This record gives sequence, structure tokens and C-alpha cells, in this order.
Amino acid sequence: MMILKRSAAAAAVALALTLSLPTAAQAAAPPVTPAAAAVPQVLPIGVAVSALPLATEDRTGYQRTSFRHWNGGEIPADGCNTRAEVLLAEAVVYPEIGPGCTLTGGVWWSYYDEREVAPAGALDIDHMVPLAEAWDSGAAAWTPARREAYANDQGQPASLVAVTARSNRSKADQDPAEWLPPSAAALCRYGAEWTATKLRWGLAVDEAERDRLLDIAAGCGGTDVEFTPAP
Repeated sequence: MMILKRSAAAAAVALALTLSLPTAAQAAAPPVTPAAAAVPQVLPIGVAVSALPLATEDRTGYQRTSFRHWNGGEIPADGCNTRAEVLLAEAVVYPEIGPGCTLTGGVWWSYYDEREVAPAGALDIDHMVPLAEAWDSGAAAWTPARREAYANDQGQPASLVAVTARSNRSKADQDPAEWLPPSAAALCRYGAEWTATKLRWGLAVDEAERDRLLDIAAGCGGTDVEFTPAP
């Protein structure tokens, strides 16, 4: 599930990758060559953070209903919505699936606070970059269909993560300058996954957010960020 790759970084290609990253404005429209955009990219965390476009955030006009979720998920025929599909994908102990995709039993691991969690109803599905933060950072310019794709994104595992309801509600719509996971062991993974989500969707960062991410990167040598630009 983790997108952190603690291996030798692809430093030789970092500059070329950085130059190819989408800006927040470019992310408002579908890419010209979707096939090329589907290629995973890997950057050292410090390079990845530095590649994020810098912009002033603006929440004007935001409504949670601007992001339709949870929809029918990746497999509409399975009868499970996005939330249930994420729970199934992240289960440590797989639950039983009943009528209407009711999940019984099962165990999950909430990495934000390093807790084993059961039952499924005790978990929230966290948008790694909250919907309001995405709006502030570029999603206000997207079409409703693109915002729905963002809100239900299972194309990159870190975009949606099952965590304790308590940790998710403590985070709310805050960025890393305002909130970080309570577990110190989660810090490098969280910083990398936040960065990966913003790079995937071409979202910007504000100055305080970028500075906090750079602080995290400074203490996470050897951590890579892997992301695939969204179609």
C-alpha cells in the first residue's frame, strides 16, 4: 500500500521529470497524451516537494458537494462504492462481504496513529489531500467530472486511505503546515504521499505548506515519491 520507495533515487532524470510536471492550471484540462501521462514517475522527496507549483490558496465558492463521492467505484458491477472498495483493498484481515456490500469482520491498520482497527464502521476514508484543500489549490477550475474523479481516486493507492475516524476528523481540511499524523513513524510516509497526490493532480502549495514539506523532506533522506499523473 505504501508509495514510499526506500531505494536509490532516480536522480539522473529528476530535472527532466520536474520540467514535465503539470501546473495547477494545466491540470484543469485533460492531458493531450493520456498514454504518456500514465507512466509512473519517481523523485527524491526533496526534489518532488520543490517541483510543486507555488500559489496563493483561495477557498472562494467551495462546497463539499462540488466533489461527488462516494460513487460506484472502480468496479460498478461489484455493488460496492468507493469507500467499500478502499476498505477491501486495505484490509489486513479480509472481511466477509454481504448483501449490498455490507462488510462484516475484517481488521485494518491506521498508519496515522499506528492502531489496529475493527470493525469497518470505525474507519474513515481520508482524502490524502482534503477536498477543500484541493479546491484551494487548483480544483476550483476543474470540471465537475474531474472533481468526481479526484474524490473517488483509486488509481494511486495513497490518494484515499483508511484511518481511524478520530485521526481523520482531527486532520479535517488542514494541510501539513497545520496538521501532521500523531505517530512520528508516519511522518515520512505522510509527507511523501501528500506530495505524490498533489503532483498526480497538478495541485499547487502555498508557502507555509511548502516550507513544512521541505522540513519533512530534510529529515526523510532516502524516501522517494512515486506518482502517476492523473488522466
